[in-house]
Amino acid sequence: MDEKKGQYKVKDLKLADAGRRQIEWAESRMPVLMKLREIYSKTKPLSGYRIAGCLHVTKETAVLIETLRAAGAEIAWSGCNPLSTNDEVTAALAANGIQIYAWYGMNVEEFYWCIERTLDFKPNLTLDDGADLIFTVHNKFPELAEGVIGGTEETTTGVHRLRAMSADGKLKYPVIAVNDAETKWDFDNVYGTGQSTLDGVIRATSVLLAGKNIVVAGYGHCGKGVATRAKGMGGNVIVTEIKATAALKATLEGMRVMTMDEAAKVGDIFITATGVKDVIVGRHFESMKDGAIVCNTGHYDCEINIPELEENSANHRTIRANCEEYLLSGNRRVYLLAQGRLVNLAAAEGHPSEVMDMSFANQFMSQIRLANADKGLEKLERGLVYDIPATQDQEIAGLKLATMAIAIDALTEQQLAYNMDYAAGT
Repeated sequence: MDEKKGQYKVKDLKLADAGRRQIEWAESRMPVLMKLREIYSKTKPLSGYRIAGCLHVTKETAVLIETLRAAGAEIAWSGCNPLSTNDEVTAALAANGIQIYAWYGMNVEEFYWCIERTLDFKPNLTLDDGADLIFTVHNKFPELAEGVIGGTEETTTGVHRLRAMSADGKLKYPVIAVNDAETKWDFDNVYGTGQSTLDGVIRATSVLLAGKNIVVAGYGHCGKGVATRAKGMGGNVIVTEIKATAALKATLEGMRVMTMDEAAKVGDIFITATGVKDVIVGRHFESMKDGAIVCNTGHYDCEINIPELEENSANHRTIRANCEEYLLSGNRRVYLLAQGRLVNLAAAEGHPSEVMDMSFANQFMSQIRLANADKGLEKLERGLVYDIPATQDQEIAGLKLATMAIAIDALTEQQLAYNMDYAAGT
């Protein structure tokens, strides 16, 4: 482990050159964020601001970090999942002077130690994926909250928790729900999660997906992405849901819908994507066929009740990287991937750079929005969770289309007038 007090703690600085090549590859696939870097490196709207970030340290995240710094911000960063950090990328960031604390395979104590180190320089902006940084500020260092202008949140689970916190009157500064942007959840969550999750399953197992009964728990944006991609790979997709409208959508899109109790008996591959704990529990493991594969693509590992799996198993062993075999009654084998953590990040590389381009453009613009609010250009009340403006969604989507050489139509003056003419009829 390489460490420099007050600056970084990473796996191995010698990995920096390899990490830099990965970052450069991501930059070549993230034209929107690179365009924003070009624009805002001149005006530096984040000068004087200190951003503490807690988000998966991938090559794409590195592009975001270096774009924030190009806009003038000081940065301190930690990973938001013990198994999602790319050690080559962290080394490259540390070598480039970024204050960073992250390495692959950290334990829970080390995970929170890293978060706390990013708070040592008393940030006035926060950037989260899952809200662990925000909760650490509120629960352990509440005195720091007074100096925080605002924060941004990347993922569905974090936004849900923060909205609940706000409703309870416990949130101490404004947070922008980046996850709820159309250019985030309709692209990153659907296409990114769908592709990267199956990538993780294949890397961890090398199994054939065609012909398998693939059970997807949850048919929100992420679950729909996984189910659609699994179907496209020839899988027989089964969806489990708690929401009637979501279950109906899955049914009309050609998926079978049933309860997890039913699905447990027939599934070959199980993928949880709900954001809720105990989606797969002991009784489900007891119903599973020999050779069943279980994994999670929701933010936290509690979607799969791993303690109950361990209680029901005679022994377990590691078969290959990110694939553990549990021996259950009747000599049935159940395989758990990536220790129940995000399989797309722990066993693969996370979402493709192209979709993270838009998500991280939203993060970047939202951090500037918070800085502008601090300068009196917009009013954001403390304790509330805000959506991004619709104009930002359209601006980012427009930039993305332009980089793809795709043009779209625009309404004429007459069409705009027609849209506003409520007296017009047949």
